[in-house]
Amino acid sequence: MGLLKNKTGHFLFCCMLLHVLVVGCESLEAPPQKKICTYVITIQTTCTWGAETSNRVSLRFGDTNSSEILVRHLNSKHLRQVDPLEPEVVDDIPRKPFQACTVDQFAVTAPCIESPVCYLYLKLIGNDDWRPGYAQIEVLEGSHLSSNNFYFRRYLPRLVWHGSNVCDSEVTPFGLKKKRKVHVDNP
Repeated sequence: MGLLKNKTGHFLFCCMLLHVLVVGCESLEAPPQKKICTYVITIQTTCTWGAETSNRVSLRFGDTNSSEILVRHLNSKHLRQVDPLEPEVVDDIPRKPFQACTVDQFAVTAPCIESPVCYLYLKLIGNDDWRPGYAQIEVLEGSHLSSNNFYFRRYLPRLVWHGSNVCDSEVTPFGLKKKRKVHVDNP
């Protein structure tokens, strides 16, 4: 009889636990997966002497909702080289990315962002110099999420993130105007 009471107690405990989970609005289903998007990244390397690089380049970009995409080895995502004056493919022969006077495109698949791309940073890892001209992110699943050009036009420092953040800013005739962030102490 004692064994039967013990099993009944375990059964009642499990039923109560299940009830608490259901009543507490805890779902037993897996959370929905975030939609996957394809990003085409266009980067121009300037025509300055010594502007090219064979080093590893990393990229991170995102939106105002803190959605961030990190590509640790952008070189391996090389899609094609395009004509700088026309958005057409030069040829389909695989080429080394980040050569002087070239525009390269890279394809990356990652979770979708929710608002337009507003920041982009590049990181150069290696010993030689690289001077990118501009970078742009195109979201194939929604052109309204694509970025404008992010201009660099200088040699990138090594081993640090370098780029632009235009989130929470407004374009004026005098340049970018950042929204003021006021820190308020709570009593």
